[in-house]
Amino acid sequence: MELVTSTEPAVSRRALLTAAAMLLAVCSPASAKSLFAEVWKDPNCGCCKDWIAHLEAGGFRVKVNDTGNERIRERLGVDRKYGSCHTALIGGYAIEGHVPVNEIQRLLKEKPTALGLAVPGMPVGSPGMDGGLYGNRKDPYSVMLLTKDGGATVYQRYEGSKS
Repeated sequence: MELVTSTEPAVSRRALLTAAAMLLAVCSPASAKSLFAEVWKDPNCGCCKDWIAHLEAGGFRVKVNDTGNERIRERLGVDRKYGSCHTALIGGYAIEGHVPVNEIQRLLKEKPTALGLAVPGMPVGSPGMDGGLYGNRKDPYSVMLLTKDGGATVYQRYEGSKS
């Protein structure tokens, strides 16, 4: 019986380089960082859990800290008047309250010089405050762009619906 050997590599060099480039693109720290959220919330808050599910559905990996959000809000420089029940840090920006994923993605794409975004309070109809408990009710609310000097401007307005 004769043993057949080949001098041809099983996988071409070009295929290996292509696979390596694809792996780097998928595992790049920049893309992973842009889709990572760290959230601080009360351990018993149901609407916070629903907002986190909204983030995850939008492609974010989420680390949750069930320690409350007062200290992190203060550390990030978010004025209490823009406060809500949870605070997140995403891409270097403070995200306060029930901010929709599409506004966070817009913020990460546009990269304005800002502290972050906030939806003050807990408006019904915002992500996390839109479960069956609220029926079809959607109150108007604004997503605020927080400036580093403590001010804010309207980043996006949600008109709500009349039910």
